[in-house]
Amino acid sequence: MRLRQTWRWFGPDDPVTLQDVLQTGAQGIVTALHHVPHGELWTVDEIRKRKETIEAKGLTWDVVESVTIHEDIKTRSGKYLHWIELYKQTLRNLAACGIRIVTYNFMPVNDWTRTSLDHPMRDGSLALYFNWADMAMFDIHLLQRPGAEGDYPAAVVEEARRRFEASTPARREHLANVVMFGIPGERKSTIPEMREKLAAYRDIDRHALRENLAYFLSAITPVADELGIRLAIHPDDPPYDILGLPRIVRNLDDYRFIIDSVPSQSNGACFCTGSLGASFDNDLPAMARSIGDKVHFIHLRNVRKDPQGNFYEDDHLGGDVDMFAVMQELLEIQQRKDEAIPFRPDHGHQMIDDLGKTTNPGYSCIGRLRGLAELRGLELGICRARGW
Repeated sequence: MRLRQTWRWFGPDDPVTLQDVLQTGAQGIVTALHHVPHGELWTVDEIRKRKETIEAKGLTWDVVESVTIHEDIKTRSGKYLHWIELYKQTLRNLAACGIRIVTYNFMPVNDWTRTSLDHPMRDGSLALYFNWADMAMFDIHLLQRPGAEGDYPAAVVEEARRRFEASTPARREHLANVVMFGIPGERKSTIPEMREKLAAYRDIDRHALRENLAYFLSAITPVADELGIRLAIHPDDPPYDILGLPRIVRNLDDYRFIIDSVPSQSNGACFCTGSLGASFDNDLPAMARSIGDKVHFIHLRNVRKDPQGNFYEDDHLGGDVDMFAVMQELLEIQQRKDEAIPFRPDHGHQMIDDLGKTTNPGYSCIGRLRGLAELRGLELGICRARGW
């Protein structure tokens, strides 16, 4: 059995239309109700409205990405019990509409983080990029987080200072907007808001955040089990502590803690090769083999790192991730399942006609279409060679 090919779509305002998606060869849609504020209830009416829009184009809503977790849940403070009850009801409403794979993440304050959304590639296309000196420039000089200098090597601190002193106000504002970009279609944070959010984590270390995640899972997995929903936690992106915040979904040890802390049929993982591949320490084929049947959803993209840990998003079959070896392991897992595991080509270069269009960073059409075509061919070749 082969994997199920899906496509992330950000809703009616996405520059890539459902009609465009039909032409990519994707079989299903990955989306979310991004207009609903974090933590608030997804009603049956809103879910059905989105589902009917997708199905009217001959596609299916295969995966939710993401039902976003309120910060009170992550800090286990404030109205966290209220937000957990709303999360449970959202799961019930999704199941009532026939949607049973839910992706989420437990990244505190900031979602995926980059320092450039238009890094030039050799072929003239544009990629997403993460650079530690630019990150330190934002953290130390723009955000002005107390103690930030101590979180970076001296050489990075010095380079950040040099870049800050040489930068214009426009460059500084641009960098801040990129770092705080978040998810397309959702409200962007300001620096004062970011400072306020960081303050809530002042006394939360890695152990505490792990325990808060385990508490959340112990509350929602019985509901997910009852509904037949598969929960898929997305790894941290990048898989490093940033802005003084602990990251707790970075490697195999983290996945094992999450899976073992709340043994449940529903408690599983989103296996993202780009996020995990940004770490020098992760052996992705071995990780996939170890997680095995707990892989509920898959993101396939590639990254290329330099010795300092800076990285850009490379071609899907380029970069540091051995996509052939990873795909083999994922297809081995697939053969043990009765239903196809959905995967999507995650991110893509802005290229060709998309260079002149307004696009969601990482989510332009043509770059992902190229990635999906390459991944589809790789998958078919492995399946034919193995007799699957």
